[in-house]
Amino acid sequence: MVKGQGAAGIVLPPLPDDLLRQEAHAPVVEGEPVIAILARERQALDRANARQGRTVRFYADLTSRFGTRR
Repeated sequence: MVKGQGAAGIVLPPLPDDLLRQEAHAPVVEGEPVIAILARERQALDRANARQGRTVRFYADLTSRFGTRR
């Protein structure tokens, strides 16, 4: 338990592993059409945006359970 949590009476759940992950850029393969690279990069961005959405929902769930607001 982190100092202060006991006094506050709040023990936060661990952050889901998925939310700690960083999204890598799409690999650039020499000779491959640029549109294919762009399509993979957009897929990576979609995954990163979805992860950010899950992070926001995780935080919103915590604040609603513990009655705190940003």
